[in-house]
Amino acid sequence: MQGLKLAREFYQVCRPILRAELTGIMDAAAVGLVGEGSECFGCDDAQSRDHDFGPAFCLWLPREMLLAEQSRIEAAFAKLPGEFQGFESRLAPQRRQGRVGPLPLEDFYAFFTGLNRAPVTWQEWLAIPEYQLAACTNGEIFEDKGGVFTRWRDVLLGCYPRDVLLKKMAARCMVMAQTGQYNLPRSLQRNDPVAAMLASARFAEAALSFVFLCNRRYMPFYKWAGKLAGELPVLGAQVSQVLHALAFAPMQAEQGSQVVAAVEDFCTHAANHLRAVGLSTAPGNWLWEHGPQIMRHVEEPALLRMDMLQG
Repeated sequence: MQGLKLAREFYQVCRPILRAELTGIMDAAAVGLVGEGSECFGCDDAQSRDHDFGPAFCLWLPREMLLAEQSRIEAAFAKLPGEFQGFESRLAPQRRQGRVGPLPLEDFYAFFTGLNRAPVTWQEWLAIPEYQLAACTNGEIFEDKGGVFTRWRDVLLGCYPRDVLLKKMAARCMVMAQTGQYNLPRSLQRNDPVAAMLASARFAEAALSFVFLCNRRYMPFYKWAGKLAGELPVLGAQVSQVLHALAFAPMQAEQGSQVVAAVEDFCTHAANHLRAVGLSTAPGNWLWEHGPQIMRHVEEPALLRMDMLQG
């Protein structure tokens, strides 16, 4: 059983106890499992159980209420089952690690975004790393009577403002062209496997981010990005194909033609997508030409002045 399903079922057992013990408090609480950890992304497996695994959930409350009612909340949590479906609960204070149990709502989002409210300006959106936005919008909310947590979450789930999204997509095109279409084949021709490895890695990261952005999603921490990208409807299958080609190809000149062909094939799919959605009219698959085409749709002057490779 995966951690998210285990958490959901565990909460259903714990819910009546919390409702009885925390009258009034639960009406202001959000409950779910969101944040860091493979289980929050649905990426946990049997190997994940060697650490930080077990039934648990988060209970988010406004900071002032959490502090004022801390003793009452802890007393209620002490009455919850210590084991569920053969797994030890992670809700004991010494096992929470700041990831589960009672948590201040404001501090949760501040940790991931650096803000005490949802981002508003393009500068605020651009400053938040994609993997942090992925981490605070993953998982599942089981219940939110207060609604504050969900309203904040819904803003983030809406993805970047259009100008920021386009700037990021343009930058990813430029990086993919520079690393995968230009420097990777040259490094292979020079028989420089270290440079080829680094070029392919940077291309892979840019390609992954591009695909998540095309799906109006945030690219998660690299450990899970490849697995989750393959499930996306837009270019998911294509990015998975090129990632596997890069992962298994020897970075040597004599075998280089296959990996270069895989990169060019993905870039062709990316260029076709940009033309299909009206973001580019550039011919061919040389993504260096498609980046400026995307930027033609950006209205914010400051973003237009930024380096094309940044975003």
